[in-house]
Amino acid sequence: MKLVKTLLGAAALVSVSTFAVAQATPALIFDLGGKFDKSFNESSFNGAERFREETGIEYREFELQSDAQREQALRRFAQQGNNPVVVAGFSNATAMGIVAAEFPDTDFVIIDMVVDAPNVRSVVFSEHEGSYLVGLLAGMASETGVVSFVGGMDIPLISKFECGYAQGARAANPDITIIANMTGTDGSAWNNPVKGGELTIAQIEAGSDVVFTAAGGTGRGVLQAAADAGIYGIGVDSNQNYMHPGTMLTSMVKRVDQAVYDAFNDVNNGEFTTGVVVMGLAEDGVAWALDEHNEGLITEEMMTAVNAARDAIIAGDIVVHDYMSDNSCPVE
Repeated sequence: MKLVKTLLGAAALVSVSTFAVAQATPALIFDLGGKFDKSFNESSFNGAERFREETGIEYREFELQSDAQREQALRRFAQQGNNPVVVAGFSNATAMGIVAAEFPDTDFVIIDMVVDAPNVRSVVFSEHEGSYLVGLLAGMASETGVVSFVGGMDIPLISKFECGYAQGARAANPDITIIANMTGTDGSAWNNPVKGGELTIAQIEAGSDVVFTAAGGTGRGVLQAAADAGIYGIGVDSNQNYMHPGTMLTSMVKRVDQAVYDAFNDVNNGEFTTGVVVMGLAEDGVAWALDEHNEGLITEEMMTAVNAARDAIIAGDIVVHDYMSDNSCPVE
């Protein structure tokens, strides 16, 4: 039976940790695209580093280079007694299901997918909610009436970003044109900044003056192309506003760092719980980024609109379509 909780929920789930395993060294596996992708993987790294700096406890890590390494890496860390073993990325679900069954006394965490096992915590995000907010800002900032999206691997999870973004943009301008492209159909789509830049240039030539990317390391090429052309870019996962100050409209922050930090910390404190953890706007799991690098781009009208939309989504007054629920995007 799957249990659902939020990070701010008061109800505790059944703990599978003991004092003995709480003293073990945690481990983190980065998905394809590299640890320093300035996006998804780097956010997970930042969460692990925060834990290390606060506790003085070292952790082990591994950067996947191919799909064939997924099961091997999980099993190796479990065999060596690491606990918890955290892996970032939906593509690890099959391997996690196999290895978690082999090591029932090890605590496992998977981010971005659900694995229904008694010793696994599955952390999923409401990416569509955060994407709606940055889409709203994009629609308000656009002068051409055309905005665009560059995704990484063509999978439902990335379409979830795209669809939320489109709905937000249409809330700002019902007549807006939305151009969307995916980078590829395999793991290489997460680390192809050249292709990301090429797609962005084509979108700019078609009129886009705001581009949102959810493509891991590929996004570096997207945001660079946007900055070179003088249009707005919108980052993802980590706060990427610093990458191109003045052209970064905002970033859709996804708190992968918090998910990793909580997993390490919970085991260390003997408080690890299993089940499904949902991180949305209400849980501060997703957000739009405002800092010194983009504050001059966000008008008072935009600030008022995006804050009102955030409150309305949390209250249930605005329902953002979740592409994962029926694999459609009715607003495009």
